[in-house]
Amino acid sequence: MSLAAIFALRMLGLFMIMPVFSVYAKTIPGGDNLLLVGIALGAYGVTQSLLYIFYGWISDKVGRKPVIAAGLVMFAIGSFVAAGAHDMTWIIVGRVIQGMGAVSSAVLAFIADLTSEQNRTRAMAMVGGSIGISFAVAIVGAPIVVHWLGMSGLFTLVGVFSIIAVGVVLWIVPDAPRPVHVRAPFSEVLHNVELLRLNFGVLVLHATQTALFLVVPRLLVDAGLPVAAHWKIYLPVMGLSFVLMVPAIIAAEKKGKMTVVVVSAIGLILIGQLLLASLAHTIAIVAAVLFVYFLGFNILEASQPSLVSKLAPGNRKGAATGVYNTTQSIGLALGGVVGGWLLKHDGPNTVFYTCSGLVFCWLICAAFMKAPVKRA
Repeated sequence: MSLAAIFALRMLGLFMIMPVFSVYAKTIPGGDNLLLVGIALGAYGVTQSLLYIFYGWISDKVGRKPVIAAGLVMFAIGSFVAAGAHDMTWIIVGRVIQGMGAVSSAVLAFIADLTSEQNRTRAMAMVGGSIGISFAVAIVGAPIVVHWLGMSGLFTLVGVFSIIAVGVVLWIVPDAPRPVHVRAPFSEVLHNVELLRLNFGVLVLHATQTALFLVVPRLLVDAGLPVAAHWKIYLPVMGLSFVLMVPAIIAAEKKGKMTVVVVSAIGLILIGQLLLASLAHTIAIVAAVLFVYFLGFNILEASQPSLVSKLAPGNRKGAATGVYNTTQSIGLALGGVVGGWLLKHDGPNTVFYTCSGLVFCWLICAAFMKAPVKRA
């Protein structure tokens, strides 16, 4: 629960930016350039992708807690830099520094250290649930915070959340046996076909998510729903999708249906993207399609990290989660940059169709996935 809280506090900081930033950017110097807006949303993914493997590796060597605490401090510094920014350039700088707080690989490895294999999917589901809850809270809170404190105040609040998370790490998270460090672990991790499937999947998952939030807030505004009222769409969508995620996770864990559940969730992501590309963008239609998308998204956020920890060879959980989170961050960066470029030159439907093509490739790849072998 304490590690899920750390994840939730950090993701709350990230999620609070996404639903309001593309609209807010119009009001600051450089914000009329959609490519720069996309870079600002995805910039933290670039530095995260450079550091996740290192953080996972070093956490195997020196322990999880020091690495997680240091990363959260860097994330807070980046948030405060962005809070003091007056143009798009310095917001991008702050987002790059935020990305240096690449603690997810160490947190996921820490969860794997503290849980037995038969309980790990449920532990990861708790993390996935905390992400869903933080997303819902962010959607409700971000417009309110921006209304009262401005975007600077929002970034400051994000930094404060990160400092609180440091306290949770140091004083609440239980200690675990020191991980066994293994020299040069990456060859086995990088050659594992099943891990490669999951790595490609998380890249596509988060690329589509970032691209989605470049477009959807603008669609809702164009449909007549002001930013301050977007929570009326996001909150019920996330709440209902989270409730329906639970039986899917139980089926995956208890009844050995992991492959079926994962492939079905990818199918929901694909259907959501295709519907956004082909249907009219009324408020009701966008809300219904977002429910389909986020049902698949929440299932995958809970199940894929668990699969990574189970498929990681030997004592290489930190290395495997490091590679996994690296590809996740590359996806975040690509989704922001490429999504912004496509939106600028060809419009929202091109963004959705491009994402649909990526998800279709992922669906084919995942269809041949093998479920992890249960260990004694």
